[in-house]
Formats: sequence, structure tokens, C-alpha cells
Amino acid sequence: MAQSYEIPLISLAQKLNIQLGANYYILRLRYCFTPMGGWIMDIYDNQGVQLICGIPLVTGCDLLEQYAYVGIPGSLYVATDGNPPEVPDYNNLGSTSHLYYYA
Repeated sequence: MAQSYEIPLISLAQKLNIQLGANYYILRLRYCFTPMGGWIMDIYDNQGVQLICGIPLVTGCDLLEQYAYVGIPGSLYVATDGNPPEVPDYNNLGSTSHLYYYA
């Protein structure tokens, strides 16, 4: 059975160090204030080298699936309380919209 946990986030631009599988990564999240804006995530290795940039935090799919060639183990999913397919907005990331890691 796959293990899962929530990655602790807040509704502000942020950078955090996190372990995914056996490796450590840096996640950088920011909000794009544009008409079709939303939360964007970049992933760096533990040395700060960019691995993936500009991943939109959308619901209903594994955010890492199309980047399997990078070698980050597991899956990342976004869901919103009460309405899982609702995309996180500026104010609810980390409170009612969540980022989950599945190993």
C-alpha cells in the first residue's frame, strides 16, 4: 500500500526543503496574478539545481507524471476540501487546498 502525506503549505510565496522518497528537494511556490493565474511550483535538487519549473497546481492528475524522466519518486496531487477538483486559489492553499505526496 502506498504511503501518503500532506506537504505543509501556506497561502504565500514560499520555498521549502522536503524529502520525497529517499532524496531531498526544494519546492518553490508562487502565485501568478493573471486572468488565468494560479499557483506555480518549481522543483530543485538539494543543491539548488532546477529540475522542473512552472508546474501549475491543478487537480485531478499526478503533477509529476509527465516528468518521470527526472527521476523524482512517487506522485504529487492537489485536492480541495469539499470540492476535490477545485483548483487552489490565492487564499486557500494550505488551508482547504492541499498538496499530497504519495510514495
